[in-house]
Amino acid sequence: MSGTARDWLERIRALPIDRPVRIMNVCGGHERSITMAGLRGVLPKAIELIPGPGCPVCICPEEDIYRAIRLALDHDVILVTYGDMLRVPANVAKGEPRSLEQAKAAGADVRPIASPLEAAAIARSEPGRTVVFFAVGFETTTAPLAALICEGIPDNLLLLVSCRRTWPAVALLLAAGRPGFDALVAPGHVSTVMGPEEWAFVAEEHGLPVAIAGFTADTLLAAMYAVLRQWLDGRPRLDNLYPRAVRPGGNPRARACIEATLDIVDAPWRGIGTIAASGYGLKAEFAANDADTHFPVSDELRRRAGEMPPGCGCAEVVLGRIYPTECKLYGKACTPRNPVGPCMVSDEGACRIWWAGGARAAAAAE
Repeated sequence: MSGTARDWLERIRALPIDRPVRIMNVCGGHERSITMAGLRGVLPKAIELIPGPGCPVCICPEEDIYRAIRLALDHDVILVTYGDMLRVPANVAKGEPRSLEQAKAAGADVRPIASPLEAAAIARSEPGRTVVFFAVGFETTTAPLAALICEGIPDNLLLLVSCRRTWPAVALLLAAGRPGFDALVAPGHVSTVMGPEEWAFVAEEHGLPVAIAGFTADTLLAAMYAVLRQWLDGRPRLDNLYPRAVRPGGNPRARACIEATLDIVDAPWRGIGTIAASGYGLKAEFAANDADTHFPVSDELRRRAGEMPPGCGCAEVVLGRIYPTECKLYGKACTPRNPVGPCMVSDEGACRIWWAGGARAAAAAE
């Protein structure tokens, strides 16, 4: 069954929903599309859309950010990373650079890039210097990193890997016994790489409806209709509403590169704690390009707990427990111009998305 966004909306409105239902979306791109299209304002009031753990910048461990800042300041290296990471704040003493952007202003050679290929190009253009690529992201950005390693990277390019897997965070919520949602819209791009099968456990093990969506209003509404239909029928399953991009098994070449270059490891998520099998680490055979091999971790780094700044509700936002506007700092101490927490930095962060979508009046009034 196909249709326009209006068609899917009419189908949703025609469903006999007589009690509240909460649908979580995992992907930051989904949240951006939902907010910018104003979908929350046109759906029946009984349907609650909850932004979930879909922003890799937001959950990047504070200790990894601090490590990148210190590498850039304390060593003669070129530190490269994705643009969003430059403004993510770390908890530091007053007067110290609290972000890579501030480290750059203090004299460090920090450069934003858009892809791993740029990191390799910079390393080749500067053969006499060490380049450190602070690699952050979920599976969609992990795959290009793995491809770069497979193809062979310059000897002077070191990797500081802080990549994460998406589904273990949802598994953590479900295992907690109070997930806070009744159905799930699973991420399209991640499923394009890893395959839709990763999300079957939501229905099979936890009995919740799940559907994979693309990034336009029509495919998002189609996925919402699918999970609502499952919910009403009491027959949870995995529906793929993004079949033009998401195929069984995902992208075989991308998955092969990831498996050949990276190990699955337990990994910390900022403000949340360590989630089992949720991260990636370089395999031992690539130690020559591992930043940890060349710059051992300091005692100061080991002491850092990775918590959010005082008063910051980003962790609760990421876990879908509060809306961005329910954070005490939203729109007051924390704005896109002066972010306190990471969710106000990235275009995939729920706070930044809601701010861009116009959710400001309530914060100003409070």
